[in-house]
Amino acid sequence: MRLIFLSGLSGSGKSVALHMLEDLDFYCIDNLPAALLQSFISHTVRSESGVYKRTAIGIDARNPDADLATVPMLLDELKRSGIQCELLFLVASDEELLRRYAETRRKHPMSRQGESLHDAIALERAVLEPVVNAADLVVDTSRMGVHELRDLINRRVDKRRRDRMSLLFESFGFKNGIPGDADFVFDARSLPNPYWEPTLRPLTGRDEPVMHFLQAQPGVARFIDEVGTFVEARIPEHQEANRRYLTVAVGCTGGQHRSVYIVEQLAARVAAHWPHVALRHSALTDTSRTIRALGSAG
Repeated sequence: MRLIFLSGLSGSGKSVALHMLEDLDFYCIDNLPAALLQSFISHTVRSESGVYKRTAIGIDARNPDADLATVPMLLDELKRSGIQCELLFLVASDEELLRRYAETRRKHPMSRQGESLHDAIALERAVLEPVVNAADLVVDTSRMGVHELRDLINRRVDKRRRDRMSLLFESFGFKNGIPGDADFVFDARSLPNPYWEPTLRPLTGRDEPVMHFLQAQPGVARFIDEVGTFVEARIPEHQEANRRYLTVAVGCTGGQHRSVYIVEQLAARVAAHWPHVALRHSALTDTSRTIRALGSAG
C-alpha cells in the first residue's frame, strides 16, 4: 500500500495536486476529518480490495487544532509499521495567495468570524505549523502554473521508486524572492554576470553564447565543483534519515543566466550517479521552466 497525505495553504493548489493523483489512479478523499484518519487507514489496510492500494488523503486547516496535532504522530507510526507513507505540503507567498483570492473572489475558509483575508492567511499558517513541520516534501507554488504543478506531482511523487530519493535542482532570481521549498540555497551573484554583455542579455544560461561566457570564468567552474561536492555528500545523509526528497536552489540576480547554467551543470553531474534527478528554472518563461527529469528510472 502507498499512502499520501496532502495538505497546504488554501489557494496553494491542493485541489490541482489531488486531482493529479486521482488521474494517476490514486483513491483520493479530500478534507477527511483528522480525527477519522486512523480509523479510515485501518479500514484500508484490512481491506482485501485493491481499491486502496494507492490512496491520497487531503487534510486542511478546518480541523480542530488538537486533531491536526496528531497527524505527525500518526505519520511516524505508519512509517514504523512498514506502510509507504509520506506527507506533501503546498505553500505560496502571501502576495500570491492574496492575488489568487482576488481573482476567484472566494471566501477564505479561516474567515469564520469576519477576519480579513490577510489575517485569515496568517491564522492558517499558524494552525498548520505542526503539519508542515512533519512534511516529507514542501512545494512552493507561488510561481507555478497548473500544468507545472501537475507535472511536479507526476515526476517527483508518482514516478519515484519506493527506495529512491527524488532530487530537484532549481534556479531562481533573488529579485523574485527565495523559493520556500528549498533544502539548500546557494548564491551565485558574486560570479561574473552575462547580463552586462549586451549581446548576451536577452539569452539564458541554456544558450551556447552564455554557456561559453561562463565556461571561460574560472570562478564558475570552482563554484559548481564546490556546490556539487557539498550536495553529493548530503545525499547519503538524507537517505539515512529516510528523507525522500531533496531540493537544491541556486540563485542569481534575475534567475536567467548564471543560476540557470549552474543548475543545468549540477543536475547533469548528480544524475550521472543518482537516479530521479530533475531540474526547474523558476524565473524563465512557462515553456522553459517546466520540470525536466534527467536521472534514469532504474
